[in-house]
Amino acid sequence: MIIKKYIVNNMNEAMNRIRYELGQDAVIISQRKIRRAGIKGFFSHKVIEVTAAVDNNNKNKLHDDVKSSIDAIKKVMEVKKPLYNNTKEHKISEEKTKEVIQTKDNDRLLKEMQEMKKMINTFANGIEGNKKSEIEIKLEKSDLDDKVIKKILSKLSSMDDEIDEEKKLRLVISDMIQTSHEEPQNVVVLVGPTGVGKTTTIAKLAGRLALMEKKKVGLITVDTYRIGAVEQLSTYADIMNIPFKMVISPKEMESALESMKDCDIVLIDTTGRSSKNTMQIAELNSFIQKVNTKNIHLVLSCTTKNKDIEAIIEGYRVLNFNKVVITKLDETTTYGSVLNILDTANKPLSFVTTGQSVPDDIKKLSNEEIINLVLGEDFIC
Repeated sequence: MIIKKYIVNNMNEAMNRIRYELGQDAVIISQRKIRRAGIKGFFSHKVIEVTAAVDNNNKNKLHDDVKSSIDAIKKVMEVKKPLYNNTKEHKISEEKTKEVIQTKDNDRLLKEMQEMKKMINTFANGIEGNKKSEIEIKLEKSDLDDKVIKKILSKLSSMDDEIDEEKKLRLVISDMIQTSHEEPQNVVVLVGPTGVGKTTTIAKLAGRLALMEKKKVGLITVDTYRIGAVEQLSTYADIMNIPFKMVISPKEMESALESMKDCDIVLIDTTGRSSKNTMQIAELNSFIQKVNTKNIHLVLSCTTKNKDIEAIIEGYRVLNFNKVVITKLDETTTYGSVLNILDTANKPLSFVTTGQSVPDDIKKLSNEEIINLVLGEDFIC
């Protein structure tokens, strides 16, 4: 065991020095803030004392364990039968010897074989040298979250070895994807954080339904906080010649819906809210409760950071969204976040948006299309 202390300004400096001097297997034992020795240290800012250690015998120990296991197996396999005569006494003794071997030595053999299998798997998985498989590297390049990668690798390891690796990977990812083939109906609400493109998405949906599918569509917005949001949606409504209402309180929502009762579909745009602000989410929920619909779509951008995806989704669960819309696929070159979002939300994907054009740049994706995007075999734009 090698133990070293480092005096550094920050943890990045510490990690770099530890990896350089002790290697990737080193672990941090402790860290604390201290002042440097002497008078100068009293007046200067605090530094960090990091203690790290590495066991330089791990590798040898692992090989010794394998050798010991093999030697133990050899001993069991080399057990010889006693050289007895064909007397009754000797036959009884021989039977007892066989019974001992079957009940004790064979059990030990099985145990040793199981231990060897574990160690062989450890080597095969590249743990000894921190070696990553080609599939793991491919998934990392697709910008998949570490949790999602571990889930995929775990499922792959439990599948039939006779199936081709690429086919297994596609099957696993397909099993993690839900897609909705239902068309929007009745009252549809779009919710989500600021900047994900809800207003543009709702305009695309309205254009698709009104201009292409010839349905009677109504538009309602409660997004009165963002400058220009009302004017933007009102302009789209005028161009498409569909009714439009602005709502500033939950009470007004009922009358707005009543005025559009003849519409085939009513689309509701909501204010972008931070998932961390529970009061704002509760305020938004008061509008949704007046709508009384189960068609609530959470809108998220494909460019959202992996670390933020889980926080946003968990913050919006109180609104009971039942589908997901993923936007801005044209603004990225890797699409792992699509799978990150679907796996975390555990809800079907209804639509994706692929550009700024209204109403063209919105569509549904099949499981196969999503897999191709996630694995980097296809691109948007």
